[in-house]
Amino acid sequence: MYVCGPTVDNLPHIGHGRFNLTYDVLRRYLLFNGLRVDYVSNVTDIDDKIIARANAENRSTADVVEQYERAWFEAMDGLGVLRPTHAPHATGYVQDMVALVADLVGRGVAYETSDGVYLNVEQVDGYGLLARQNLDSLRSGARVESTEEKRSPLDFALWKKAKPGEPTWDSPWGPGRPGWHTECVVMALDLLGDAFDLHGGGIDLIFPHHENERAQAVAQGRDFSRYWVHNGWVTVDGTKMSKSLDNFTTLPDFLAHHDARAYRLLVLRARYRSPIEVTPDTVVDAEKGLERLDTLARRFGMEDLLAQTSGGYVVEGDPPATGMEPDALNAFRWHMDNDLDTPGALAGIFDLVSAAHSDADAGDGKEGHLLAHTAAVLSAALGLPLRGQASAIDAESARLVSARDEARRAKDFVRADALRDELVAMGWTVEDTLSGTAIRR
Repeated sequence: MYVCGPTVDNLPHIGHGRFNLTYDVLRRYLLFNGLRVDYVSNVTDIDDKIIARANAENRSTADVVEQYERAWFEAMDGLGVLRPTHAPHATGYVQDMVALVADLVGRGVAYETSDGVYLNVEQVDGYGLLARQNLDSLRSGARVESTEEKRSPLDFALWKKAKPGEPTWDSPWGPGRPGWHTECVVMALDLLGDAFDLHGGGIDLIFPHHENERAQAVAQGRDFSRYWVHNGWVTVDGTKMSKSLDNFTTLPDFLAHHDARAYRLLVLRARYRSPIEVTPDTVVDAEKGLERLDTLARRFGMEDLLAQTSGGYVVEGDPPATGMEPDALNAFRWHMDNDLDTPGALAGIFDLVSAAHSDADAGDGKEGHLLAHTAAVLSAALGLPLRGQASAIDAESARLVSARDEARRAKDFVRADALRDELVAMGWTVEDTLSGTAIRR
């Protein structure tokens, strides 16, 4: 799997969290089925936005990259997203990118201009297939470009010649830096080889980014990704969440106030291709669902199954994934194999929760435990651990929790935030629930 990773110029937002959770769930399901997954997700560490921030803040691009790459992985760890097998940096592949551009120029499908090197897309077989549009349709919707040297408005930069104040690398066309679309194709083919299985990313990357990645491989006569998967956006009042619109909630801020599992549950409730709206109401509703799962775990004395696995994921047939109710397992598989129907799979898990309580209430503890265990395993297969044991809370922490709830009731939010900070400094994860402040480690 190759999944387009971050451009590390800012804090990650919950839209980034959505796409990472989508592919984490897919990866975990493949692992659950016993497959080995080679997962590559790149880090774009040279880009116009990184350069602009570095110049605006009088910092080096390396300093900007270090800060925001660290924030990215801390947030993904907080979400429970498995780390990539490989997380290549674009700057580590610049010479390979130069070689690719030179090859395309040599083949006569790329050409040099005064500001860079461009791919002539009209010479690429099937250009527009991912966008599901032909060349005429794409041309009519293309933006007007400032340069008159481009042979077509659809042609895109493979290499950008140096501008003042930018990092540069040597090339046959003079100093400069690679175009964004060239980064991913080089890293994907190097680390996964021709005809790798799957390429993923947000729906906004279909065109032009993924189309242009594919075009470069095709122009070289190489097979690129066999399958493409694109997830829907997180929306705010019906508009895509994005940094450019400044309508985003950062992941660090979200994780400071909510259980990360609630966001995973919220993502699982929607088809991966569909947009999701993240609001206080949808988050509270997800937290209620999470409480149903944790109540089941407490009643049946179940531990966090993911904490018992060496790789942080569950594999069917290995402890602790053995001993499941077969019909429920088959139903789970049917939904997940149906284009990753996580809402259907999740509905089956919650049916198991209800059935387990009903059997236990009726005195059939053995059957109830089997159903509860199956629900826990299938939840863990989606990266959603059930927590049956509350962390022991010492007297001082309990006092701070009580004081914080009192401050919130009095609408003294400055004091409430200060008390939250004290609890976090003591190693607690602090959550606002319907019943008040909840803390856990």
